Amino acid sequence: MGQQPPGSPEKSVPADRLPGCYRHPDRETGIRCTRCERPICPECMVSASVGFQCPECVRGGSGTGHAPAANRPRTIAGGAVAADPHLVTKILLGLNAAVFLLALIPGVGERVVDQLSLIGRYQDFFGAPLEGVAEGQWYRLLTSMFLHQAIWHFAFNMLGLWWLGGPLEAALGRARYLALYLISGLAGSALTYLIAAQNQPSLGASGAIFGLLGATVVLMRRMNYDMRPVFVLLALNLLFTFTLSNIAWQAHVGGLIAGVVIAAAMVHAPRERRALVQWGTCALVLAAVVLTVVARTAMLT
Repeated sequence: MGQQPPGSPEKSVPADRLPGCYRHPDRETGIRCTRCERPICPECMVSASVGFQCPECVRGGSGTGHAPAANRPRTIAGGAVAADPHLVTKILLGLNAAVFLLALIPGVGERVVDQLSLIGRYQDFFGAPLEGVAEGQWYRLLTSMFLHQAIWHFAFNMLGLWWLGGPLEAALGRARYLALYLISGLAGSALTYLIAAQNQPSLGASGAIFGLLGATVVLMRRMNYDMRPVFVLLALNLLFTFTLSNIAWQAHVGGLIAGVVIAAAMVHAPRERRALVQWGTCALVLAAVVLTVVARTAMLT
């Protein structure tokens, strides 16, 4: 056992539990600082040449009170540690809330929903012009991710965004987290466009939220956390997906698959090729989204 740092006496931990992070005692973790051996959670991890270090050891080892450029605090995925690790999540919450309120304005909301929801091709029997993704309105794949009509739908998705998104943003870093969110949502939209009826509109952030759920499974496995709670959460969400009516299950499945694939690349990429593997995987998943949309459009035109 390594020497305990001054002021941090060893605390007994039940054999069936992991220790808590020394800065966030409520967060169990299986990772320790390679220098002082204090337990550290993803938010406190700093990538080192071997393993991870805590912020205090990094600052103390620089000799200047500030970590040198090569050893500045990094998340487990290699992203920069931000002063506000939940900033992107807050911005996404704000965007979703703004569009939700806009959709509630009488006389305006109907047009917002018509123009922003995901639909393959809109057709009616009164001679109106065709419109939809098949007509080149690809923006619907993205805008539909921020659109909600029912208060319960909005509330559940935003709770999921806050509970899952905050810890993931802290663990991955802002840029990687935003890429995970947006590409997962687009993957859900693409699978919906591919499989759902062409005249069936859909909306909501569920594809992106399921991407965050899949990424949480990957991250917790990487951190050697107890997987039972997240597996129960995943099973319940999949149960609701396939048993409740008016659920775009395609968006859930597409987002989940993309989230797992991207997160696996984020947290398991080898250090020497980390950026190439991480952003290359994001590019490949995005390319699969584009190819899916192109193929479906060819079927409809």
